Amino acid sequence: MVLHFLVQGRVQGVGFRWFVQREAAELDLRGWVRNTEEGEVEVVAAGSVEDLAELRASLHRGPRGSRVDHVIEHYLADSEAADLSSFRIDGAW
Repeated sequence: MVLHFLVQGRVQGVGFRWFVQREAAELDLRGWVRNTEEGEVEVVAAGSVEDLAELRASLHRGPRGSRVDHVIEHYLADSEAADLSSFRIDGAW
């Protein structure tokens, strides 16, 4: 299963991408996380239904210092997972 999440709230400048990367790696998910220009955090993750449910709960919780107002979620076609590798932070330097 492949899911796309858009996390809104105070989610930039609080370590949110690193939090998501750590949570997703522990769940052995594939995909990526990145900041958007609109101040949101975007996540694409592929894995089992159970592991994605755990990631969803983590996204709603967020790291200390963050405030999650909304999590918008969309299902993607399984073919979207074809190019996904181990979970990474996109655009981090």
